[in-house]
Amino acid sequence: MTTGHEAVGSLGPGQGSLHAGAPLSGVRPADGAGRPARPPRRRASADRRLGLALIAPAIIALSLVTVFPLIYNLWNSFHTDQLANPAAGKGFSGLQNYRELFSQPGFTADFVHTAFFTVVSVGIEMCLGLAIAVVISKPYRGRGFVRAAILVPWAVPTVVSAMLWKTMVDPQSGFVNYLLKTFHLPGANLAWSAQTWSSWAVVIVSDAWKTTPLVAIILLAGLQAIPADVYEAAQVDGAGAWRRFTRITLPLLKPALLVALIFRTLAAFLVFDVIYILTGGGPGSSTETLGYLNWKAFLVDTDFGYGGAVSVSLILMALLIAFGYHRLIKPST
Repeated sequence: MTTGHEAVGSLGPGQGSLHAGAPLSGVRPADGAGRPARPPRRRASADRRLGLALIAPAIIALSLVTVFPLIYNLWNSFHTDQLANPAAGKGFSGLQNYRELFSQPGFTADFVHTAFFTVVSVGIEMCLGLAIAVVISKPYRGRGFVRAAILVPWAVPTVVSAMLWKTMVDPQSGFVNYLLKTFHLPGANLAWSAQTWSSWAVVIVSDAWKTTPLVAIILLAGLQAIPADVYEAAQVDGAGAWRRFTRITLPLLKPALLVALIFRTLAAFLVFDVIYILTGGGPGSSTETLGYLNWKAFLVDTDFGYGGAVSVSLILMALLIAFGYHRLIKPST
């Protein structure tokens, strides 16, 4: 009877000899169906190249839509380009457009209007959105329907929403004045767009009505990510509802709060469509914002150099706001 060692040693000429415990010479480890295994580094590099190739079309499309206009506006901001005044030429003007922008009192007033609208509207939306998110996060019958219904205002296009509110506050046929007159409340004969405070009230309420659901959904996602056993442990320790909210909910909700704050602050700071439809910057220029000023520079005055300076300034301010939020509210890890 032939033993295993004898069988191994009885290989023919040219087949080499095998020893117990010795590796097989010339045999590579197989991967799957007998193919050589790919080194981890080479495999990671191939996966990275594949990922870049897959997202390349999206990056190119986004670059054409965003990067090119940004560079073009930056170039315009350092040049004179007035479509309504060809005699002014199209030469290099340096910082002239920026000096003109920051020296005009209208820019300061529009900046104050923009800051006021941003602070008030975002503050209202964050408070209401947090309250709604807490309510719809509780289990009760019909919760799914309530969540879907809350999203309806946000799903309505901004132009349609603004036109709806403009019709509602019409002094002659508007629903708001009719309701105030029916219940004998003050303001029944108020022309909402004729005064500064009432115009801002309509703009802020319209914006809050539309965008509060978005804030609520973002914060709802953050609330659902908080483990339930944390609340149970706090309740066992005797913490009341308010203490659980301030010591558990708010700290653990910081990442979602940061996302909602950045999204809403940037959108409010760049607001244009609501102002354009509801007030047109009036009465006078009391509700003009920087976004409205940018539109006037480009499409009314056709001053592309000045408009480019306004656009670049808006982008820099928006980046500073986002950076400030990121430094102020650091998400917990």
